[in-house]
Amino acid sequence: MDDRPAFDVFSRLCPSRGTLEHVTGRWGSLTLGALYEGGSRFNELRRRVDGVSDKMLSRTLHALERDGLVRRDARPTNPPRVDYELTPLGRDVAERLLGLIELVEGRMPEVLAARDRYDEVRGGVMRGGR
Repeated sequence: MDDRPAFDVFSRLCPSRGTLEHVTGRWGSLTLGALYEGGSRFNELRRRVDGVSDKMLSRTLHALERDGLVRRDARPTNPPRVDYELTPLGRDVAERLLGLIELVEGRMPEVLAARDRYDEVRGGVMRGGR
């Protein structure tokens, strides 16, 4: 009998891998975190998720909606109004993600010190450094 779970993110063929990428990618995680604070319109989200382009935010929202994490509510007003909010599954995922975000933010002094030590030994700053 096979004891492996039905889904295995470590398998390249597993569909959970795509969802993990949507959730943990830079824009996905920031969008989920922003929506955890409450529903938002597109422009509110774009302002909250500093640095995201309209195109990338749109792609991110579509992917998260397709995965069942975000609900899109389009209202036929003039001008049209579109609101985004987390589904119950999206709230559950975002809650766990925010725990990781808080951990990383809280430990940044250690991360920055480690970067400095690394750069001293290796003589340079890597891409994505501070």
